[in-house]
Amino acid sequence: MKKYIIGMLVMNQFGVLNRVSGMFARRGFNIDSLEVGVTEDPERSRMTITMSGEDYDRDQIIKQLEKLQDVCVVREMKPGTIVSRELILLKVAATSSNRQEIIDAVNIFRNKIIDFSPDSLCIEATGETSKIEAFLELMRQYGILELSRTGTVSLDRGTKLLVNE
Repeated sequence: MKKYIIGMLVMNQFGVLNRVSGMFARRGFNIDSLEVGVTEDPERSRMTITMSGEDYDRDQIIKQLEKLQDVCVVREMKPGTIVSRELILLKVAATSSNRQEIIDAVNIFRNKIIDFSPDSLCIEATGETSKIEAFLELMRQYGILELSRTGTVSLDRGTKLLVNE
């Protein structure tokens, strides 16, 4: 199974997210991550959906999304032509004996400590999914107490815009 990133512009209206996610559910496709936010145009929202499947699945999803009334633009965002990032907030157990090791790892990965307590550190990490996964793997040995993850957000490189499609 391959991973796909689908970028969309949709009308910023009540029920659009439900219609989009419902379309995935009705067809038996799983959404790996979903990010939605208002754009520079307050009448439109941008959705970034990551999904796993085969080329046929991707093609079917895109065709079905294009049929939805509130969807303005749908396009696969292909690796190499986009910039993608993910954000996580992560709380890690920390003791006086391992705190410096955790801080060093945070610095090596160019992340930030955003809260400090006697028993834990709260860390903000941003980057490509592979960097996030590598950082999480390293932090598991210290004990991840809590984790919140945004999912992938993507933009085309250069002057190409989703709205121009």
